[in-house]
Amino acid sequence: MQLYNTETRRKEEFTPLNPKEATMYCCGPTVYNYAHIGNMRTYIFEDLLVRTLRLSIPLKHVMNVTDVGHLVSDADEGEDKMEVATAREGKSAWDIAKFYEQKFFEDFDALHCTRPTVISRATAHIPEMIALVKTLEEKGYTYHTSDGIYYDTSKFPRYDALVGRSRLEGLKGGARVEMSEEKRNPTDFALWKFSPKDKKRQMEWDSPWGVGFPGWHVECSAMAMKYLGPTVDIHCGGIDHVSVHHTNEIAQSEAATGQKYVRYWVHGEFLVLRAGKMSKSGGTFVTLQTLRDKGYDPLDYRYLCLTAHYRTQLEFTYESLDAARKSLQTLRREAAKDVQTAARQPLPLTARLEEIKNKFRAAMEDDLNAPKALAVVWETLRGAELNAAEKVEFLKFADGILALDIFRAPQEENNEELPQEVKDLLARRAEARAAKDYKKSDELRAALAAAGYAVKDTPQGQQTEKIK
Repeated sequence: MQLYNTETRRKEEFTPLNPKEATMYCCGPTVYNYAHIGNMRTYIFEDLLVRTLRLSIPLKHVMNVTDVGHLVSDADEGEDKMEVATAREGKSAWDIAKFYEQKFFEDFDALHCTRPTVISRATAHIPEMIALVKTLEEKGYTYHTSDGIYYDTSKFPRYDALVGRSRLEGLKGGARVEMSEEKRNPTDFALWKFSPKDKKRQMEWDSPWGVGFPGWHVECSAMAMKYLGPTVDIHCGGIDHVSVHHTNEIAQSEAATGQKYVRYWVHGEFLVLRAGKMSKSGGTFVTLQTLRDKGYDPLDYRYLCLTAHYRTQLEFTYESLDAARKSLQTLRREAAKDVQTAARQPLPLTARLEEIKNKFRAAMEDDLNAPKALAVVWETLRGAELNAAEKVEFLKFADGILALDIFRAPQEENNEELPQEVKDLLARRAEARAAKDYKKSDELRAALAAAGYAVKDTPQGQQTEKIK
């Protein structure tokens, strides 16, 4: 298998450290709000990697849940995102973490992402984080300030490993952080933050340095090394993690152990809107529930993500999502015809089936080229190289990776395209329900009925049915 390694900036053949089991660590959600569909694109590409790797080797896959320590600024300034959420919603930080973690995994499952071998919550690993900071302190990599324990990046020669020297110089120039009086270098980062003296935090712990909480970066290193050892085969995440979070993980992990931390860094590109990158802070915030409320199936979005390589930006529009939904529905209808034909007249399997499987697998093992793999599916489905029974066997194999429910019965689909007027009414009704404006919601239900569509509310969102 070939994977593009961010550190070396080239595709490399993947060879695990242990030939009997590969290891992979993925940066998981910060559970202070709903995940948006840009976040979920990263988990879809990681799922493709998990499924493809497991064709060849057992895989231990660890993903963290950040339920403390992620500040609103990469400069180690501002409040913890969990504390911000408590002020926003009037709930405890623990309740917020539990709620948004549950919602995240509901979306994760709906997109057919494979659950990790280990789900590692930051709040359950405070002793491991303190031990890592103590090791760094003993080795001379830390210093104290009035607000915490910081890592001195000038003492780690490989600090530019992921971003490159020229990019790092640009970051040092002030693009990334403001230089505080107590920081020795602009790129230094907090390992442990002290609790404010004028108020009590909801999440804080005793430590050798005083009451406080861990820095975001130290969490992943401590948990990855606890479950996977000092050297991890593959570490995944979004491209936005390269210049700060993953750069800092390398610095603290390798300084502590003296060993290479990660052998293959694999990063997914952004999902973008025409206005720019999708983000919670920027207000460009579309969730999977938003798509459900507009009548889309989560797997319509998964199909859309498979149409672009994970290392290229993908522009999100509802027009492209409509096209993805239509393609997935067509794929299921044509697969159903082959299933019916194979059931009526079973045909012998030929050697050609394995050749097509290998062609599909070769696409996925070429740095997860999902668009090429999808093309193999369509060529095979509409071509004459395989008989109906062979096509069914091939589609079963392909769906083990693509996870699109190719054999879902077509009658379960809402095959009729919803008129734009109906989509707009559904979107407005979803907004009304979110605002608890039930009078408006009922008015819009009546408007939908007048347009010929009945609507009912389900745990998966609004479901529509044409009135006969």
